[in-house]
Amino acid sequence: MTNVVKLNIASQRQTQKERDVALMQCFASHRRTGDDVFWLKENAELLNILECSGRKLADADLAAYRGFYGQVEKRLQFFPQYYRFLLSICLDLEDLGMEGWKGEVLANWVSDQGFARSELSDLQRMEARRLMMRRGVDPLADDRGLEDRVRAFISRSGTFSMPNKKAAYELTHAVFYLSEYGRKDPCLNSETRTSLEFTGLLAFLEQNADLLAEVCIALRFGGFDVPEVWEAWLVRHTHLFGVEGGDHIGVQDDYHEFLVCNWMMQACGHRSFIKPMLGERMAFRRAQSNAGPLRELSECMFKMDQRSDDWQAMRPVVLDHLSEDAQAVVSWAEHSSDQFDAFFQGFARAGQAMGRMQ
Repeated sequence: MTNVVKLNIASQRQTQKERDVALMQCFASHRRTGDDVFWLKENAELLNILECSGRKLADADLAAYRGFYGQVEKRLQFFPQYYRFLLSICLDLEDLGMEGWKGEVLANWVSDQGFARSELSDLQRMEARRLMMRRGVDPLADDRGLEDRVRAFISRSGTFSMPNKKAAYELTHAVFYLSEYGRKDPCLNSETRTSLEFTGLLAFLEQNADLLAEVCIALRFGGFDVPEVWEAWLVRHTHLFGVEGGDHIGVQDDYHEFLVCNWMMQACGHRSFIKPMLGERMAFRRAQSNAGPLRELSECMFKMDQRSDDWQAMRPVVLDHLSEDAQAVVSWAEHSSDQFDAFFQGFARAGQAMGRMQ
């Protein structure tokens, strides 16, 4: 019989480096196998967050990835469809402290193969360029309009006043790439700031910590203030995460939300990854909470044939149709951002704002 163990080790007994190393051991060796694309995804996300958070480790601290690093060329040649994951992991390992210079060789090979030119979207092309430029290789040197096209997309704030998860995550990742993960000023305009605030409002109304954390990080990288209400909610949410260990514990968990919430903590000046860690199989689970009122609010608006895009006029009508819990979250949301009235104009999708169909 396998026991599920809650990690109750006092976190102060572990240094930050010890927690980081244990976390990497867990993801590298105990959650999934190295031939699983989800192994690539999980480890690319973890290492990316640690690297862009400024962690500096010794080669010995990264021992869990030595086998992967030793065969990364073989994996890349056999699984070229995963080149962004593989290149990202290799580059992050070297930049974190692993001894070796394979990243430059791989970046040149990937560029020569033209993989970046086979990408379907500008965002994927930008990610590919950003990865290879870390070793001085530009795979799209003749595409001088790539950043302009991405900036045009993220500055169209109306796109982000309506629920659209794909567009929302593309927005945050566009800011990550433009800012080189906080290393340079991405030169965002006020319209892009509005796009981020609209997306943050949707995430807060949904109580979606994963997306809201990414929005807060993107705001920081863009040089903008993070609304205090969002940051305080995310700090509390992060502290309430549960971490469990055990050989047969399920890994269909909330690991990504755990990672990005802790990344948000670091980006906003808080201590990150303070939960005690063991270098074995672990699962990360968010605390149980009520669903946000976004769906309830959306259904309420859809049923109103004579709805208006004026929040101040609609507020008493809308709140009257919402549950008490939903009313509280909406109230917090409207006070969290001075963009709420403008956000509602798009969210309402009222005829006078959208243009009536003839």
